[in-house]
Amino acid sequence: MGRVLDSLTTGLLTGLSLIVAIGAQNAFVLRQGLRREHVGLVVAICMLSDVVLIAAGVAGIGSIVEHAPVALDVVRWLGVAFLTWYGVSALLRARRAESLRASNGTATGGRGAVAGKAIALTWLNPHVYLDTVLLLGSIANHQGGVGRWWFAVGACLASVLWFAGLGYGARAAGPLLANPRAWQVLDVLIGLTMLAIATSLALG
Repeated sequence: MGRVLDSLTTGLLTGLSLIVAIGAQNAFVLRQGLRREHVGLVVAICMLSDVVLIAAGVAGIGSIVEHAPVALDVVRWLGVAFLTWYGVSALLRARRAESLRASNGTATGGRGAVAGKAIALTWLNPHVYLDTVLLLGSIANHQGGVGRWWFAVGACLASVLWFAGLGYGARAAGPLLANPRAWQVLDVLIGLTMLAIATSLALG
């Protein structure tokens, strides 16, 4: 049970660290939440997309390792390198005052247009494949056979909690997310979390 909880918690923290960042997708979800337009649709698309990508990453990396065990060390050290880079980048980013703001107040269109934009912001972002598929997949594989899927559950839970909170809590969260100081603190926490996971992966 302890091993399951560890994998679940690691997945949750890693998922949150990757998804909670200033970006076009989060800004779009925030805007829809503030406008109260098609919030459920946008949140559902973002959640389901992440679940599919996370599952693909965990299954894909696992399959590679099963058929080419030597790839385990390669994937592991690539993960360590990327996590270290990600963590250091977050700490450096914390030195600058930035904030997440909703886009301008122009109309976003009907359900089809909103859905199309949500899909494009998710699937046409090259970073999502590096972060969600390769990185999460490599860290998940480090958790072992069953543990990697509990890690995936934790990462999926992080996505569900974040997008639901951002979309439906936009009215309350808007002022906080527009505060540069809050994002500086968040970037420090993200940076330290990434470096801690990188260390654990390297020592494992």
